[in-house]
Amino acid sequence: MENSFYSAFDQERLNIESPRDDYRSCFQIDRDRILHTDSFRSLQSKTQVFWSGEYDFYRTRLTHSLEVAQIGRSISYYLKKFSSYLGEEYFIDSDLVEAICLSHDLGHPPYGHAGENVINRFMHEEGGFEGNAQTLRLITERIFSSKNTGMNPSRAFLDGVLKYKTLWSELKSSNDGMPPKNHFIYDEQVKYLDWVYEGRDFPIEYTPGKARDAFKSIECQIMDWADDVAYSLNDLADSIRAGFLDVLTIENWAAEHGHSIQPESPLGDLLKAIRRGKVESFVGRKIGDFIQAVELDEVVNFMSGESNRYRYTLLIDAEQRAVCDVYKALAYQVVFQSSELSQLEYKGGHMLSKLWNLLHCQYVLGDSNDGFRILPDPVAKEIEQCADRAAKSRVLCDYIVSLTDAAVNRLYKRLFTPGYGSIGDIV
Repeated sequence: MENSFYSAFDQERLNIESPRDDYRSCFQIDRDRILHTDSFRSLQSKTQVFWSGEYDFYRTRLTHSLEVAQIGRSISYYLKKFSSYLGEEYFIDSDLVEAICLSHDLGHPPYGHAGENVINRFMHEEGGFEGNAQTLRLITERIFSSKNTGMNPSRAFLDGVLKYKTLWSELKSSNDGMPPKNHFIYDEQVKYLDWVYEGRDFPIEYTPGKARDAFKSIECQIMDWADDVAYSLNDLADSIRAGFLDVLTIENWAAEHGHSIQPESPLGDLLKAIRRGKVESFVGRKIGDFIQAVELDEVVNFMSGESNRYRYTLLIDAEQRAVCDVYKALAYQVVFQSSELSQLEYKGGHMLSKLWNLLHCQYVLGDSNDGFRILPDPVAKEIEQCADRAAKSRVLCDYIVSLTDAAVNRLYKRLFTPGYGSIGDIV
């Protein structure tokens, strides 16, 4: 059945492809191209909250991405069934939403946000590093093709992963010349913004930063909410299993921050589930509540006449969003900011710093003439062929970011720990 929600504009690919008879839809192809990449598989060994591999039940970036994709698909189904704006021949494509959700953390480095902050600091003179910007770089320039030319995404898919739309230099200029910490894309990626909006400039009200970044396609909005749902509930469940959150800890946090723990309150429901040993069923029920907390509203903007993806906005029930925010705050303040996790993040950052300093000195600055071949030959050759320092640094950044937590740990020990490593190791 033809879905009239999307037009040829939405399904156009970044580069022209030869016509072929494919049994899959345009957006199913986008999804499949993501699934069958090293970058997606490497998420199984990248930190979500706790270090990957520490215990079997902890979520990784991969399981988190799969859960976000399932929630995103469910939101699409729910809207198709209950929104008065949609119908059997006019609906938000769940395959497209799934592809966007599966991709949303594709560019994240080893060791979670700690790794992101460290690598951004390394790149502060070369255009910065940002996980979402790196996702865009992977999709358009690095993955899928054997020639590292990207997966040739459709416009709707590429637009869906554009969570941020402000250039690094724009944020730097508005911050008295200080390099931004996050929420930007690389300056050279402006060409993808131009392509997504077919050369249209942002109206004056979409100023760089939060105002512009808030302008999202409906699929990107669904991904954003699905990510919040997974982050607020599934990470919470991991924290309870790991012993970071228990009844006393939650009660103390609630008293300190003025939250109720009475029955039927967000924390009261959570405490009841912990006492009964029913955390997983509690999480499942809450995910259902959050999925059903959405509805569509029609809007008018500078893109709504071109694509239905900008004709609608996602409304979240205020009460359910407040519940989600309480759970997010609890996980962030008690678990993510704990000394236990901070110590591990420091260690991850230290290892990345040592590796970066060594590799940057030898392969980018050329200050080392010892002749040791540390990087894989294809990476070293690509860096050597780059025209300038910024380009060399970006390719080195690509390599470091592509490593899993375990790979960084092994490489660090192999290079810096006496007694570790063998000529027969797989590297």
